[in-house]
Amino acid sequence: MTKQKIGTLCVHAGYQPGKGEPRQMPIIQSTTFKYNTSDEMGRLFDLEDSGYFYTRLQNPTNDMVAARIAALEGGVAAMLTSSGQAANFFACFNICEAGGHMISTASIYGGTYNLFGTTFKKMGIDVTFVDQDASDEEIEAAFRPNTKLVFGETLSNPGVRVLDIERWAKIAHSHGLPLIVDNTFPTPINCRPFEWGADIVTHSTTKYMDGQGVHVGGCVVDSGNFDWEANADKFPGLCTPDPSYHGLTYTKSFGKLAYITKATSQLMRDFGCIQAPQNAFYLGLGLQTLEVRVKRHVENARKVAAYLAGNELVKWVHFSELEGDSQHELQLKYLPGGSCGVMAFAVKGDRAFANRFMDALKLITIETHVADCHTCILHPASHTHRQLTDQQLQEAGVDPDLMRLSIGLEDAEDIIADIDNALKVACEG
Repeated sequence: MTKQKIGTLCVHAGYQPGKGEPRQMPIIQSTTFKYNTSDEMGRLFDLEDSGYFYTRLQNPTNDMVAARIAALEGGVAAMLTSSGQAANFFACFNICEAGGHMISTASIYGGTYNLFGTTFKKMGIDVTFVDQDASDEEIEAAFRPNTKLVFGETLSNPGVRVLDIERWAKIAHSHGLPLIVDNTFPTPINCRPFEWGADIVTHSTTKYMDGQGVHVGGCVVDSGNFDWEANADKFPGLCTPDPSYHGLTYTKSFGKLAYITKATSQLMRDFGCIQAPQNAFYLGLGLQTLEVRVKRHVENARKVAAYLAGNELVKWVHFSELEGDSQHELQLKYLPGGSCGVMAFAVKGDRAFANRFMDALKLITIETHVADCHTCILHPASHTHRQLTDQQLQEAGVDPDLMRLSIGLEDAEDIIADIDNALKVACEG
């Protein structure tokens, strides 16, 4: 069979039922799995055989869904996690331990910024944040002898700035380091970072991949392209014996599957941030319609962005598909089929005006979530990024008056009408 296109992979990848088997991916709702002999079980614990013995580490339903996401991204293997936050933690901690250092773009989701800047520091990991539009020289200056990885978001949350993946990948690779990219907003429908040099991709599957707002989850995908052995001194966890598995060395035993195998057998074993099989099932359903939904999100967002850009009560709009947007050239390069349904904008007037505007919305809801079928809005400085100082907000590319608008699957004219009415109400005071 010829290579299947992405819409087909959304429906079929990861699970092909045999005769008399269920058409839909089954939910294996079991904590444990039976074996006939003690030796069979022992070989699983020594990683000498593949299989399942306890759902805290692996579950068949999860692995089928993970395989679908790996196929969509063009990776060799993937692992589901309990949240997108857990996915970013596992992706980095799998290769950067106490005493290590990593570089991250500054324009990232507030929760990830806190994870890197606060929690990782407590774990003995230093993180340097760099403006993603900084010069090559400024980025180079951030590297240290103990730097282990570089991290960024394809489309930043909430500023929706486009990462120059190819440039960042080249810089990371010149230091013998992998580039990890959070691809939550574009999804593999609109961008496949591996094709631009990224090595590992993460997702908050809670967002577009689910699409209905019914599950919390994450995913880590490995491209299989990074040569860990060529940089063995930088990655002892992968390239030297693991005493917790009788001296097994992941790169020697598992080749291109070394990174995901270590993350599963070591980190998932110890931290247990597994995605529930029921949630994985919901995710699998969402993936089946991902291509169709993403196209509608983008179509609606283009109409709303055009309306906002032409409204005299709107101060500015950040949506990379607008021709005058600072990110437009990068969008054409990395996201030619469309960016996503999320945009940032600010209204003219003071904070009280902005509050009156948000409170007057009827169809659009004020909520923490983003990137599902419902149109929603929030003010990051007051909500998702409220733990950050004013300086940190600026470093993260979050203006104090920025509002994040996530366009859903409703009729675009109804979304626009709701915004228009709320602006009029806000003007009335």
